[in-house]
Amino acid sequence: MKHMTPWEIAWNIVGWTGQAVFTSRFLVQWYASERKKQVVVPDSFWWLSIVGCLLMLMFAVFYDRHPVIICSYAISWIPYVRNLIIQHRHVGAHLDCPNCKRSCPPNAKFCSECGTRLVGKNAALSA
Repeated sequence: MKHMTPWEIAWNIVGWTGQAVFTSRFLVQWYASERKKQVVVPDSFWWLSIVGCLLMLMFAVFYDRHPVIICSYAISWIPYVRNLIIQHRHVGAHLDCPNCKRSCPPNAKFCSECGTRLVGKNAALSA
């Protein structure tokens, strides 16, 4: 086994940490989906994707220097950020039921939990 310098040890720790963080996102998504009994992609999935990707990119650029690895992580963080933006906008557009406080989709006319008529921003504008 080759003797590793402190520099190599540090970058290997960064690389392995990035790989562990990137892989853990699947466990988070699996757990969230099992809990809700439907497919769910929580914000933490995208945050773990970004952190893992950036750690792996740092490892690739500063230590490994392999162009294939660099290219694979150089732009893959962009859709993760975009998905966080989309998810944030979607959650922000939801309507809260005045009766049971359930968060309902923006286009819903009635609460799926209790049946209460929903009045949202769009309904107020069209009235």
